[in-house]
Order: sequence, then structure tokens, then C-alpha cells
Amino acid sequence: MSKKNYINIANKSASIQINELKKIKSVFNDSFIKAVDLILGCKGKIVFSGLGKSGLIARKISATFSSVGIPSFFCHPSEALHGDLGQIEKKDLLIIFSYSGNTSELSNMLKYANRFRIKIIGVASNKNSILLKASDIKIVLPKVKEADIIGMVPTSSTSISLLLGDCLATTVMQQKNFSKDKFKVFHPGGNIGKSLLLAKDIMVTGNKIPSIDQNKTFQEALKEMNKKKLGCVVVTNNNKISRFISDGDLRRALNKSTNNKKLSNIGKKNPFVINENMPASKSLAIMSEKKITSLLVVSGQDRNKQNKKLKGIIHIHFLIQRGIDQ
Repeated sequence: MSKKNYINIANKSASIQINELKKIKSVFNDSFIKAVDLILGCKGKIVFSGLGKSGLIARKISATFSSVGIPSFFCHPSEALHGDLGQIEKKDLLIIFSYSGNTSELSNMLKYANRFRIKIIGVASNKNSILLKASDIKIVLPKVKEADIIGMVPTSSTSISLLLGDCLATTVMQQKNFSKDKFKVFHPGGNIGKSLLLAKDIMVTGNKIPSIDQNKTFQEALKEMNKKKLGCVVVTNNNKISRFISDGDLRRALNKSTNNKKLSNIGKKNPFVINENMPASKSLAIMSEKKITSLLVVSGQDRNKQNKKLKGIIHIHFLIQRGIDQ
């Protein structure tokens, strides 16, 4: 077989799935609306379940719900028969995926949920299946053509199940006014967490800021810089940013006359500042562009004012330690 055929086969498989996934719109009906309302009104946990490929899909959707702050876990139907059913409470909501809807291993879980009046959202392609007959809300998936050579391996069917789960999650997120700030709380690590960090999440604040009033002496400024160990000091006038002095500026001033050692004559006047809500990765790009190692941080309100109040300082080492890149 020519290697070019690999691409042709993959393109054919992808085209089949793309076309079949368009059928998802038939699912967005009253049952979908009721399912979203039931999820939003749930006072307990969202429990997902399923077997085989459907179980893997259910696991992923459960993980998505948890990642956006909706308490959720996956319960395997077989393990449920050996004590795991005790995890499911009356206030919980059970969402079960089974493309055929007639998986025999689901029977005991369905009986348990019905006995204790636990609400069930069933997702299957057969409206007359065991699953949907036992469900409070029945979501009927469209029949789809599988994308493999024999048309039997779960491909399009798992893709459309996953798409439905993601659509449920994104709809619920919208209704809950989910934001990047909330997402950041649930993703403190990894690449997602890093990409969501803002300047205000990394900057030093308060007493850790090397700052000094413009009426103080050169020696006091040198002492402040050495104490805070950021290689700079911010000169303030009535608590507003006046100048930025780097360690290089101080070294050059050592050889000057006493009059030229006044803080009002050293360093850079009206230094460059960034908004506290700027992405941390962008602040690193600015440092690289300007060939500097520190940035002064101010509030969004002060950013364009003549007199700015210093809120914090970001040093390039902070960004490197967090593993942030451009």
C-alpha cells in the first residue's frame, strides 16, 4: 500500500465523522433543556457512568465538569455492584451513557437509582432501550455511520457522545457565569494554569517592594535595594511613582558628585508600567523586547494617569520560576 493511501484513508475517516457530527443538532430539544435545568438544580454531585467506550466518554465528561467547579465523579457499573453504589446519594444526579442503551450491566444501577428516587439522565441511540425507559430525562442520540473500514468500530458514535457531553458542560458553564478567574482556581498547575496567570498573581507587594521617598538619601536607597534584593528601587513622591532606579543606575551614580546623587537625578523618570491584569506571559515578552528584568505594576485605573500608585513589581526570575514562557 502506498503511503499516500494512509492520508486518503485518514481523510475519508475524518470526513465521515465530520458529516455525522452535524447530526448533533437534532439532540438540542426539550430533553436537552430539561437535562441542563436538572444539572443546574442539582444539590449534590453529578455522577457519570457507562461501560466500554461509553464509559471512557463518561469519565472524560465527568472530568470536564469537575474542572469547571461542578462536583462530579465517575462510577463504573460493575464496581457499583460491589459497594460503590453507596457513593450515590438521593440528592445526586446520575448521567449514564450507552450508545445501544441495552447494556445488561447497567440494570442493577438503574434499579438502585429508581428505588431511591435518584434522578437519571439517560443518553442512548435507542429510544426503546432499557436505559432510556428507566431514565427521567431521555436524550436520544442520532444513529451515525461509523468511520472505520467495516463500519462497526465505535468511532463516530463515541465522537457524537463526547460532543453531547461537552455541549452540556459548556451550556452549564454559561449559565453559571463561569470565568477565566474561576477556571484559574481549579487549574493552579500545568500549562493551562500558567497561561491564565496575571501580573497581579506573580508580583511582589507591600513591604516586599523596594521603594523609597524621593527626599531620602542615596545611601538609604542603596540600603533599600540591597535589603529587598530585586536589583532596583522605586522612587516615590507622595506615594506616587516618580522614578525607577536600577542597580546599574546606582553604580554609575557612585562616581558622581554629591549633588548628582540626589534621587531626583538618578534613574528613569516616569518609568514604563503595566496593568495588573496583564497576562504574565505578555509581561515576559515586554521584558525581552525592552531588555529589562523588572516591570512596575499599577491598577487598570492608574495605567494612563500622570500620577500612578505602585501596586507591585514583577521580576523576570518570578516568571522563570513559574515556568512561564512567551
